[in-house]
Amino acid sequence: MSSKGQSGDQSICFINESRNTTPDFPAPTSLSTEQVSLSEIISALSFALDLVEDAKPGHALRSCLLGMRIANGLKLGVRESADLYYALLLKDIGCSSNARLMCDIVGGDDRVSKREARMNDWTKATFGGIKMMWRNARPGSGLIERLGRIVNVGLNQDKYNAALIGMRCERGANIVRKIGLGQATAEAIRSLDEHWDGSGHPDRLMGNEIPLMARILNVAQHLDLFATEQGEYAALQVLKERSGKWFDPEIVHVVLLLARQKLLWPNYGSKEVRSIVRDMEPGYALRADEKQIDTIAEAFADVVDAKSSFTFRHSIGVTEAAMKITEELGLDSERKKTIYRASLLHDLGKLRVSNSILDKNGKLDSEEWKVVQEHPGLTRDILGRIGVFGEIAEIAGSHHEKLDGSGYPFKLTGKDLSLDQRILTVADIYGALNEDRPYRPGLSHEKIKSIMLSEIPHKLDANCVEALMRALDKSGVKPEETNSGHGVCGKAA
Repeated sequence: MSSKGQSGDQSICFINESRNTTPDFPAPTSLSTEQVSLSEIISALSFALDLVEDAKPGHALRSCLLGMRIANGLKLGVRESADLYYALLLKDIGCSSNARLMCDIVGGDDRVSKREARMNDWTKATFGGIKMMWRNARPGSGLIERLGRIVNVGLNQDKYNAALIGMRCERGANIVRKIGLGQATAEAIRSLDEHWDGSGHPDRLMGNEIPLMARILNVAQHLDLFATEQGEYAALQVLKERSGKWFDPEIVHVVLLLARQKLLWPNYGSKEVRSIVRDMEPGYALRADEKQIDTIAEAFADVVDAKSSFTFRHSIGVTEAAMKITEELGLDSERKKTIYRASLLHDLGKLRVSNSILDKNGKLDSEEWKVVQEHPGLTRDILGRIGVFGEIAEIAGSHHEKLDGSGYPFKLTGKDLSLDQRILTVADIYGALNEDRPYRPGLSHEKIKSIMLSEIPHKLDANCVEALMRALDKSGVKPEETNSGHGVCGKAA
């Protein structure tokens, strides 16, 4: 993947690679978060959530644009509109938690299955749903096995829907509470998939039992899903067809009225949609303080790690290892803070990788490996959308680069890599070796040490590797310890 892309919020674009340098490696820039708004951070990170379900980039932003126009049509107050605003941007924050289950149920690409399921009425068996299952169930397997999978899903459809939606909704609500966005926002996300006629989940709520904000979320997200796939007219037709079944008839009426008045679709899908959405934040724009930025970074690290049982603590484990290196090298507090956030967020782009790849018990083929190699660049793109996160984006986006240029995705070499970038590379490799993988258990400390020392000086920075090993020795890691629950970074199972 090229490190240079087009500008604009709807395209893949990367930060300029030119940097000031010292004789050894590029120097870090300072990070100031005094001017960053909460909406700037969350609107940028919403692009990571779009990756989980194979949505067209900007899905959350476009849903927010439509949802806030619906709120205006309903004459919602400022407080309620503010809660709705963040619920729209973060509505999919729990989606990674059920990716593994979706992959297990269908037997194919969880991302594609999720996207196509959204386009069908999953409350009942339909011809479209059967075709979707035929395309995605156990690809490459025999006819009998595929038919068996389809029949199983048909017989257990309601049970599977309840499990998938329940996991997603509960997880999403809990993360939003952790970020500190309030109970109303959390409840809206928790009830996102409730239906007006009681056919939804997780609580089978009906009519006005469903929180108003959840009803708006449900309408807004389906408007965008169908508009991007089939056009704006088709999206409105789906709303009319499902009015009184999935959707609140009053909200559908407001949407149709806004469409007739040409107030629903202006600037929809434009490159300026993110700046328009940021300007739509109700009331006084909230500033994200240092503590909240850390909390958001920790929450999104949880989103990434929840995608696979083999990485359920990877981001935290890598962060712990990186912090050990920074302590050992005596870096100042500002540098530590930058590396801390970059470590937590380094794998955001991995949300695009299907669990059929992440959890594969065997060698990846060339196409699968290509998808994996793109994830650091996606991380860099997402974080680069936050103005003050420029340094964090560069550090996080280069965590698979090596000193000899053999890494990916940009083939950077030692002269291109700062100390901060080298630290994260070492921490990530340690975390990966320490964790269980589908094809092997986590390695012992002694084995990890041998592997990493053998990569010096061509691939890994000697000072960083040796600093980590000194820190681990000080913490009392014994050579015979493996990652069976006693390793430094915990068990990834």
